[in-house]
Amino acid sequence: MSQLFTSYPLGQLTLPNRIVIAPMCQYSAEDGQANDWHLIHLGQLALSGAGLLIIEATAVEASGRITPGDLGLYDDATETALARVLASVRRHSPMPVGIQLAHAGRKSSSQAPWDGGLQIRPEEPGGWTPDAPSALPHGPAEIPPHALDATGLARVRQAFVDSAVRAQRLGLDLVELHAAHGYLLHQFLSPLANQREDAYGGSLDKRMRFPLEVFDAVRAALPEPYPLGVRVSATDWVDGGWDLDQCVAFGHALRQRGCTFVHVSSGGVSPLQKVALGPQYQVGFADAIRRATGLPTMAVGLITEPQAAEDIIAQGLADMVALARGILYDPHWPWHAAAALGAQVQVPKQYLRSQPRGLSALFSDIRIGQR
Repeated sequence: MSQLFTSYPLGQLTLPNRIVIAPMCQYSAEDGQANDWHLIHLGQLALSGAGLLIIEATAVEASGRITPGDLGLYDDATETALARVLASVRRHSPMPVGIQLAHAGRKSSSQAPWDGGLQIRPEEPGGWTPDAPSALPHGPAEIPPHALDATGLARVRQAFVDSAVRAQRLGLDLVELHAAHGYLLHQFLSPLANQREDAYGGSLDKRMRFPLEVFDAVRAALPEPYPLGVRVSATDWVDGGWDLDQCVAFGHALRQRGCTFVHVSSGGVSPLQKVALGPQYQVGFADAIRRATGLPTMAVGLITEPQAAEDIIAQGLADMVALARGILYDPHWPWHAAAALGAQVQVPKQYLRSQPRGLSALFSDIRIGQR
């Protein structure tokens, strides 16, 4: 029996299998509002047979967007727009849908990747001054961000809470806080971005303080069984930066606070990073954090083959496997994985007649005949 296609509990939610669609920025919103692109994009992924779909990094305030095209969930207009998309998706798919809540910090006010990805300066159209733990720019050619003071910290913390409440009100099944990839919560964790001299900088405990405050505030605002997880970068890939040992300590603190899962990625806080790319290159980080903390983990990063995903679950290296670019390239990856591993996957009734001959047990929905 395939372990990849067994169910898995996450708080009050039970995933039908261990395949997770990771959040992937689309840079295609209008004033933070989801639109027809998101309906098409999320709609096709919701028909894939995966166990969980997590909506892209969604800003908790307008100034926390990576680009002016980032999705947001910070006011009534953004909530209403996302509600329309979700209603359409859920009309045709039972797949659980979660959301990743984020603040880009010093990496905000940027161009979309296809426009170059450079910083948009405050005096340029669409630009603004980013907020960050310290007045340290991400890249040497960028302007310094504004270092958050006590008022700013309180504002951002409440913004995460407000967005989480909106997410639950929308009926989303799960919230993931983004503390990875060099965005604001990761910036507080990493000594490369956080050089504060107050209670939020310096020692590991102080650098963890604000991300943990955000987690505590969001956890308190959501019902206890509601799944709340965190995405982490296990390492900055830079000497003297955030590393696996510190991430394990962060994981222990999260587990004590009722964290449901951690989604283990890496990098993003510094252009000096030297990433050791290769197949499943981040799985070892997920395994180490899982073993050290006991937290359920999602492994992600160049997991492309069904047997590799199966082995990760069967060997206990992670509890779930997350796919990103691979499932954009092949939106029916879970179908093909089920066929390769002798498992079943749920598909819409409209697609039941699509399976190739010889795979009569692939789809788990009711069989239909042909006249």
